[in-house]
Amino acid sequence: FFSSQKAMAAQQQRQTVTLTGIFNHEKHMAASSQSSITIASKGVTSKSSMINAANAVNQLMNGIRPAEDELLSLPLDDLDLLCSKSSPQDVDRAIDKYSNFLDCFVERLKANDGKNGKAPLLLNRVNEIIRKAWAVPTHGHELGYSLCNTLRTRGGLDLLMSNCVASDKELQFSSARLLEQCLTTENRAHVVEHGLEKVVNVACVCTKNANSVDHSRVGTGILEHLFKHSEGTCSDVIRLGGLDAVLFECRKNDIETLRHCAGALANLSLYGGAENQEAMIKRKVPMWLFPLAFHNDDNIKYYACLAIAVLVANKEIEAAVLKSGTLDLVEPFVTSHNPYEFAKSNLAHAHGQSKNWLERLVPVLSSKREEARNLAAFHFCMEAGIKKQQGNTEIFRMIGAIEPLKKVASCPNAVASKYAAQALRLIGEEIPHKLSQQVPLWSTEDVREWVKQIGFAECAQNFVESRVDGDLLLQLTEENLKEDIGLTNGIRRRRFTRELQNLKKMADYSSRDTGNLNSFLQSIGQEFSIYTYSMLNAGVERDSIKSLTDDQLLTECGITNSIHRLRIQSAIKEMQHNQLGSSENESSDKSLDVFVSYRRSNGSQLASLLKVHLQLRGFSVFIDVERLEAGKFDNNLLQSIRQAKHFLLVLTPKALERCIQDSECKDWVHREIVAALQSQCNIIPIIDNFQWPEPEELPEDMRAVCHFNGVRWIHDYQDACVDKLERFMRGEIPVRSDIPRSIASKDVSQPNTPGNTNMRQPPNYQRMHSNESRVGLPPTSPRLKFTHTHPGGSPIPRRPPRHPPSPSTRSRSLELLDQDEKKSVSPVREPEKTQTRPRSRSLDGLLDEDGIMPDMKTEESPKPSNESNKTDSNTSLETLDRLSDAKVEDILIQAVPQSVQIKGEQEPIVNLHSENCEDQVAKSSEAQSPRPVPRQRVKTAVEVKSESVNTVQQEEAQNSPNLE
Repeated sequence: FFSSQKAMAAQQQRQTVTLTGIFNHEKHMAASSQSSITIASKGVTSKSSMINAANAVNQLMNGIRPAEDELLSLPLDDLDLLCSKSSPQDVDRAIDKYSNFLDCFVERLKANDGKNGKAPLLLNRVNEIIRKAWAVPTHGHELGYSLCNTLRTRGGLDLLMSNCVASDKELQFSSARLLEQCLTTENRAHVVEHGLEKVVNVACVCTKNANSVDHSRVGTGILEHLFKHSEGTCSDVIRLGGLDAVLFECRKNDIETLRHCAGALANLSLYGGAENQEAMIKRKVPMWLFPLAFHNDDNIKYYACLAIAVLVANKEIEAAVLKSGTLDLVEPFVTSHNPYEFAKSNLAHAHGQSKNWLERLVPVLSSKREEARNLAAFHFCMEAGIKKQQGNTEIFRMIGAIEPLKKVASCPNAVASKYAAQALRLIGEEIPHKLSQQVPLWSTEDVREWVKQIGFAECAQNFVESRVDGDLLLQLTEENLKEDIGLTNGIRRRRFTRELQNLKKMADYSSRDTGNLNSFLQSIGQEFSIYTYSMLNAGVERDSIKSLTDDQLLTECGITNSIHRLRIQSAIKEMQHNQLGSSENESSDKSLDVFVSYRRSNGSQLASLLKVHLQLRGFSVFIDVERLEAGKFDNNLLQSIRQAKHFLLVLTPKALERCIQDSECKDWVHREIVAALQSQCNIIPIIDNFQWPEPEELPEDMRAVCHFNGVRWIHDYQDACVDKLERFMRGEIPVRSDIPRSIASKDVSQPNTPGNTNMRQPPNYQRMHSNESRVGLPPTSPRLKFTHTHPGGSPIPRRPPRHPPSPSTRSRSLELLDQDEKKSVSPVREPEKTQTRPRSRSLDGLLDEDGIMPDMKTEESPKPSNESNKTDSNTSLETLDRLSDAKVEDILIQAVPQSVQIKGEQEPIVNLHSENCEDQVAKSSEAQSPRPVPRQRVKTAVEVKSESVNTVQQEEAQNSPNLE
């Protein structure tokens, strides 16, 4: 036998110094080994580490209690070897073995009482066993369930709940982590009855630990399970802060945490009932479901879609759900995924849901919303495959899902009927008559089947006798129903008409609608689809619709609703306007607040987060959710851009890479940027680890985007970033920069201001865990006093760069600019003069960059003669350091070029440029940027006076020593 060891060693290392100054390392290994045995062709080797493990197993099987060290060294190989083909006897042996193991652990934990510090190790070992048990294919549900029940019956669950309020943080977290793994149906009921508040509190504490991903996962995992108990429990968890904790975690970027968040919201929507669903609406849950449903991870996306589908089935809150836009993401998911493959994609749903959970999903199959029925049918199809593999298909009959599935399988909804029919086939039930979605092609038999489904079975034979097919069904009037079909009861006729209109909305008219008239009517509103067939029969086509009059819509097309006729004519005029490409007076009709442009490959999460944050602040936001990588560019997108006041350009890594050399404007993002520039939108780049290309590399029609200010996105401080963005949008900060982007720093790998390696402390917002690099403040440099002179005003104190910019962060334009400065200033031998450079107009690092070349002056430089100016000029950096971040930021924001007009500013705008500096910037810009340099205007008398003062100060500064 050959034994290969897997050692888990706790190393203690002691260092001693010899006479020669060499360190000796003495390592003491306290190793607990696990051994896996394999057959070797040569030799027989025995390992002493196997003895302890074998003894522990023998003692367990013989009812003898092993020691703690033996418990910790117990091998778990048999759990790894179990698979879907394992016999029931193997599974039973594993259950017996590890049930005894858990019994021993609980006894040791009770006896230990945290005295020797091994309690967290024991809890972690139990957690590992439970995790491995759940992960066993096919048999994992039975194995994990049995071990969790053993933990409860042996008193382990009570011990874990008591540890939730322990002062030892390590013991508390180890207990919470194990608790999250064993909250089965019975264990949840036990927790709710004996310690709900303790468990919810420890879960909320875990979510508030911003520096640990593991804590966030455990906290959200516990809340996900607790929302799966009852309506009363959901109310208690919400009252204790559980829902608020989950919603805040929706901002995170950890996949496992977001999976728990999506699952928790799905469970709450199913188990919460109408009252708790109202509480979800008050907390804007449908909006927070959008970034989850928009995520690239399928599991996050699925449970977010499931949550929104359950919520929209509640008519009382349907309007609020539709307003969020999240429901639009359901159909793309169900049409692009396979239920069988999706069931295998994640362990969380590999074993399927419980009977109680599935029973609460059954009513969604009968929802009037097509999206809700689609997702419910998708899930039952997935569950049917799982339950068939487990041999438990009888559960669908027990929960009453067979009849609703048959109704969905026979309905004309193509997506829902397909999945419902597959579910019935897996269960072993008969599949009913299938109705096509192409209603105009229905036979008389199809019409009779549909009439029965909507509850008019007594009239079905009348339709057969009148030989009503799909074509005639879509043309029936109220008079036909009364005189020919025999529906004399007016209320019953109204009921039938309502069902007929719903059928018209979901019908597929492609067999007749070659000009895509139905899509045009749906763009006005989904309810306008009821006029599609009557307009097609009247001979209306997409091209001839432009000349329709109000009288023709009334008499020929049968549209009796005058408001609907008015809206159709308005949409026709708007379509003509778009086709002509007219852009006059576009800015006067900016009905949309924000359009979000992003790169689908890596910018969807940030784009969706921006949508939620801005909607919560009252802005209307458009984000394209059905963009295709290849295909015809939708002109509706261009129209949305023209209607938007603000254009947010989400710049994630390599976001503009496809735009380079895209001379034919084929790239989606390229087209959106060009449309925004042509429409004169307020363009605001959102920078997330993005590096600007050289302006010359971009096509000329989009090159101007390099001259706009932006906001650097820091995931830890989302509220601060959105605050900054909102100030841009409200006009409190200028958005256009006259300095080309090529002057700005090219190195944006770290979230600090280009050319300045120290980063201002962010505002005091609640910090969340992120993988972003963290930049600390460097040591304080020697204090200097810097003043900026402007015409007719006092000097403004300015914070200098504490370190000279590194060559790696300086662009070629900056180097040319520095050379020009050196030529214009006489050399000083010692100390070396500190050079400054123009600052980027971007808001990198959440600082407002003003693109200014200030005149820097030291303490020993001559002061202006004006006494009031002298007082202001003596303001030191020590005073600035004592200011709050917000005040420093305000100072930076107020110092803007005179050429920039700031809306709402009452104070005079300051010009900090000297004449010499303006010339240098102009030369550098002309050398590096293809943009022409604007012609200089005639200077006012005040400016001429200011320039003469600056010239004298510069000559005096050359003869005075400079301090570094």
